[in-house]
Amino acid sequence: MTQTPEPAPEDFQLLSRDKLRYGDTDRQGHVNNAVFSTLLETGRVELLFDAASPLREDGASYVIARLELDFRAELRWPGEVQIGTSVARVGRSSLTLRQAIFHDGRCVATGISVLVLMDDETRRSRPISEAALAYLQSVAA
Repeated sequence: MTQTPEPAPEDFQLLSRDKLRYGDTDRQGHVNNAVFSTLLETGRVELLFDAASPLREDGASYVIARLELDFRAELRWPGEVQIGTSVARVGRSSLTLRQAIFHDGRCVATGISVLVLMDDETRRSRPISEAALAYLQSVAA
């Protein structure tokens, strides 16, 4: 099985940082696989709730419809990670994010997240606003 070329931090439009905690480790002494999803969340949240972008919509929330996660290397405590996040695709009510986790400059995991804008009252998808669509299309890779 061949892996895709290793991404680099500069391949992403947004770089976030997160600190690894001792409690993130498991009995094998490495960062537990479930923590990787939380690290990717850091990047998603910084993109979605950036005050400079028009992505926040009254009465609606972005929810995860799909999450793919590929582990590329072991991650050990202590340290800090960088989370790269880029908009890969924009739909009418959804967006796809491409992400990666880096430790000491090395890519340890990659992920794809599909987010759907959900109406808080009806709990169904709703179209992304024109302002948010324009912004997302302008930054999409």
